[in-house]
Amino acid sequence: MADKHVYFFGGKEAEGDAGMRNLLGGKGANLAEMASTGIPVPAGFTISTEVCTAFYRNKGKYPDGLESDVASAIEKVEKAMGAKFGDPADPLLLSVRSGARVSMPGMMDTVLNLGLNLETVEGLAKKSGDDRFAWDCFRRFVQMYGDVVLEMKPTGKDARDPFEEILHAKKEEVGAELDMDLGVEDLKDLVTRYKAMIAETAGVQFPEDPREQLWNAIGAVFNSWNNDRANTYRRINGIPDDWGTAVNVQSMVYGNLGDNSGTGVAFTRNPATGENLFYGEYLMKAQGEDVVAGIRTPHPINVTQKGDAEVESLEEEMPGIYAELDAIRLKLEDHYRDMQDLEFTIQNGKLWILQTRAGKRTGFAAIKIAIDMVREGLITKEEAIRRIDPEQLNQFLRPVFDPGQKSKATEEGRLMARGINAGPGAATGKVVFNAEDAEQWAADGEEVILVRIETSPEDIRGMNAASGILTSAGGATSHAALVARQMGKVCVVGAKEIVIDYRKRTIISGGTTLSEGDYISIDGSTGEVISGMIETKPSEVIQVLIDKTLDAKDSVVFRDYEELIGWANSLRAMRVRANADRPDQAAAAVAFGGEGIGLCRTEHMFFEGERIDWVRRMILASDESGRKEALANLLPMQREDFRGIFKAMGERPVTVRTLDPPLHEFLPHEEDEIAELAAKMGVDAAALTDKVA
Repeated sequence: MADKHVYFFGGKEAEGDAGMRNLLGGKGANLAEMASTGIPVPAGFTISTEVCTAFYRNKGKYPDGLESDVASAIEKVEKAMGAKFGDPADPLLLSVRSGARVSMPGMMDTVLNLGLNLETVEGLAKKSGDDRFAWDCFRRFVQMYGDVVLEMKPTGKDARDPFEEILHAKKEEVGAELDMDLGVEDLKDLVTRYKAMIAETAGVQFPEDPREQLWNAIGAVFNSWNNDRANTYRRINGIPDDWGTAVNVQSMVYGNLGDNSGTGVAFTRNPATGENLFYGEYLMKAQGEDVVAGIRTPHPINVTQKGDAEVESLEEEMPGIYAELDAIRLKLEDHYRDMQDLEFTIQNGKLWILQTRAGKRTGFAAIKIAIDMVREGLITKEEAIRRIDPEQLNQFLRPVFDPGQKSKATEEGRLMARGINAGPGAATGKVVFNAEDAEQWAADGEEVILVRIETSPEDIRGMNAASGILTSAGGATSHAALVARQMGKVCVVGAKEIVIDYRKRTIISGGTTLSEGDYISIDGSTGEVISGMIETKPSEVIQVLIDKTLDAKDSVVFRDYEELIGWANSLRAMRVRANADRPDQAAAAVAFGGEGIGLCRTEHMFFEGERIDWVRRMILASDESGRKEALANLLPMQREDFRGIFKAMGERPVTVRTLDPPLHEFLPHEEDEIAELAAKMGVDAAALTDKVA
């Protein structure tokens, strides 16, 4: 383990760089890199991933010297930001965030506004000139501290967040519709109520000492490496458990400090389509979690993205800030040579960049971005190929809704809403309202659509199990959209026309009501939400290559696919043969570039239709003549299959494995199946049951 545990960044200098992501995590490495290149980054420091692994190895004990290293780093941050941590008159407030070497969005924990107490909140109020702002920050901090550090979370799948219940009750008391409608005295009362609940439920007092708050938050973030959602995410994405996370402690900047403050998330290119246009969302007078949590629907950052929407974009509202952000966007993409996902805050008219990382993207976007960046000279063909995950390529082959069937559904009045297209493709399934049910129903063989007002990291298992994800709130940079893109899930977010009632387990839109278990269809390419089931048709790639129902020149999707595969073929050193057991599979293999069949498993020729009956008769025949009769019926079927396979393959080689199955795989086991076979064979069902057993 290295002697150095803490790495400072800020003020155009940094002790780390982008090449140190294994030690500093992706977030810490990129913060250091941005600071050293002159991008405006709030000062802070990163506690290395090695400390995390030592923390677990030593049962929660930190390495010697870490406390003094952190104290020294805080002094550097104070100097860079011109404020003092814990100072009642001019307090420096901090955020404490995780940061693994690969992005795990929302899977670990964050604490914001750290350093506030009954003294420093007054200093913040005086410094900002806004009592409401200061007490709103304090209210948020106490809530987040209780949730993250003290683990005061909902106790069941239908339970509400205990802090949100208090907040909701307060809003009802004073007749407030939104959080921002609460006054200073309301916020002070909420802080008091939150602290009382913490004392009663957790059995501890909320700490007033900023340094105690800091060390408790650091420990909570390290502990979040092993929470259930982080473990699930690592298992889904093949991330080793022993990597650990870094902890990033950074100066707070505020998007909710006055009318010329705001916050947002942006992508240097469209993460759903790959189009080379700046794409993102923002909210004025908000903090970062407001954008990604879907609590308020954010606005688009530029005129192109907003289209005909009757909202103001950042480009129109703050043209100078937008121009600065766009310049940083171009600088980051040129520097990292990849599409970036960045978080920004505007505090009193000054732009700060809080994070950059390689942006999560759909398979469609991944391929388009890779191809475009080769054409732009940013990356080589070899780099483009390495950036495409095979699962992303599979998204090109997924079905889409049949246009005729979708038009018919619209004419019948089944269109419920139009949301934001966040994950391409088509999905039809049964409505479920929580992640636990989605996981269980999917395990039982159901196709399900997870329907939420907004998703949270706790929903990761259900999101993974569902065929599609639908939310009524949030935007293109919300948690649901971000995770769905990475998973390759069909996703529609921000479908504001639908009203979701978790307790009644219903979705209402206009005169249509759907209950849990009813079918719903979502189009992740257009954002349409339709009641009932809709038939699908093959992807454009399948339509061109296999069905021959679409001309290649009419499909941009296919042309991108074809170009990428052409690069792969020009670079590969290995020849590829397919597993194919039937003529249609052989033809598909040739269409996709297979250079032969590496394994034709003859037992797989007999699992369908009447073929399996004749195989069963062969196995269960009581004498030689019965077996010969079965084989005589199977022979022409198999000969026809081989003719079709060899015709499709032409001069290409085919390797055939003769019949070699575990025979029990062919036999019926259900009572009705055995009875049906017995009738066909003209034998007693009881005798056949004994023979099968």
